[in-house]
Amino acid sequence: MPQLNPAPWFTILVFSWLVFLTIVVPKTLNHISPNEPSAQTKKPSKTYTWPWMW
Repeated sequence: MPQLNPAPWFTILVFSWLVFLTIVVPKTLNHISPNEPSAQTKKPSKTYTWPWMW
């Protein structure tokens, strides 16, 4: 049964991961977001009690 021979499939797997890690990941990490996060002020949030009608 030829599908049980791991030799060609393992090399294809290793080569595809090498391509992924050397080309795709740096391109993704170099992406710059158009909306840079801004500093937000810390305001205490107002909490309201729930008026139970029973």
